[in-house]
Amino acid sequence: MHEREKLELVDKLSEKGITNIYVLKAISEVDRHKYVPKAMRQHAYKDVALPIGYGQTISQPYTVAFMTQALNLKPNAKVLEIGTGSGYQAAVLFRMGVQVFSIERQFEIYSQTRKLFDQLGIRINTKFGDGTIGWDEYAPYNGIIVTAGSPDIPPSLKKQLAIGGKLVIPVGTKDSQILKIISKKSDDEFEIKNVPEFSFVPLIGREGWNQK
Repeated sequence: MHEREKLELVDKLSEKGITNIYVLKAISEVDRHKYVPKAMRQHAYKDVALPIGYGQTISQPYTVAFMTQALNLKPNAKVLEIGTGSGYQAAVLFRMGVQVFSIERQFEIYSQTRKLFDQLGIRINTKFGDGTIGWDEYAPYNGIIVTAGSPDIPPSLKKQLAIGGKLVIPVGTKDSQILKIISKKSDDEFEIKNVPEFSFVPLIGREGWNQK
């Protein structure tokens, strides 16, 4: 069930420039329809973002694949995800064999997704709270992925990134962002690559957009 749709999605992502075989394999194995509301399931394997309620979305598969590929992860790497959302991005990372730590600030979404992970046997460390300040207890991380747009790069996340690790974060206005791929060379030296034309929901929190 859905196998043909998943393979067609993987083919589409390959055509759009996703080359990491581990990312593509994980996407071919994760049942995206389980992470979207029932009313939206006929669109689950289309390469589009979908609403999941509470003003949040499940990211477009290409965005998930692009950001995951940009992290350039090795097996057993430790990854911090800011914005658990539906759980799809975390599930893709889990299928790749990395340790996932994920923070969600919307309690209803956090509760629903935590239950879903338990039902599916997906072992992910989750936390309810402000993702903009990270999760210092388990730092440093080999990769940090931020699934909402921020006005700036939160200093806490840069600090919690391991030397040699990558932070992928959309930065800009609430309506339009540039995806920044940040490589940590030393405690105070970072290399930044900018990728335009991505759009995310706002990152709310102490080191992001303030809640109005």
